[in-house]
Amino acid sequence: MERWLALELVSTIRHDGDGGVTDDLATAHGAIRWIQAQADLLAGHVPAGEMTADEDLTVAVIELRRAVRALFARAVSPAPPSSADVRQLMPADQALAHLNTVAACESVVPQLDWPPDGAPTARLLSAENDPKVRLVAALARAAIDFLSGPQRTQLRACSAPRCVRYFVKSHGRQEWCKPSCGNRARAARHYRRQRAATDGGSTPS
Repeated sequence: MERWLALELVSTIRHDGDGGVTDDLATAHGAIRWIQAQADLLAGHVPAGEMTADEDLTVAVIELRRAVRALFARAVSPAPPSSADVRQLMPADQALAHLNTVAACESVVPQLDWPPDGAPTARLLSAENDPKVRLVAALARAAIDFLSGPQRTQLRACSAPRCVRYFVKSHGRQEWCKPSCGNRARAARHYRRQRAATDGGSTPS
């Protein structure tokens, strides 16, 4: 299954399995664990495995996530957004400005690599020395690439009970982010139908 860095970022807010919501970026150590887990997606931008816990970096990533989640909510509209933060979303214009500002914090230039025995490839060469600035800017650029790409039109907020994830729809009839959410949603629908039948058929005392 294809992974997108922007989707991984917004998915750091997730259902905790007990009816609540957990935040993988709640602590600096948690944020570093998440960053290190994205080493493959960050390859070529920053040495994610060498990053260390830092409160300022954590705050910067969380604020960027707020902006990206607000823009994800805009992308799925008029369908409902994730219920995790729907009441505290950053205004869309503010989110857009923040995303673009963060992406611009790192000066990059495209470089063409073309080995004698291979195909040409492009990479971005950074003029920024601070790996933390490069990291947050890379996350912002990943969100820009995602939201300006074809996958945006397939972005959905999972409607299963208690789920707060966004996902990219991979086939025409997909309603949920994963099979377990589908099972939970169908069970909830069945329960509601049974409850409605019972309530509708009861005789008042």
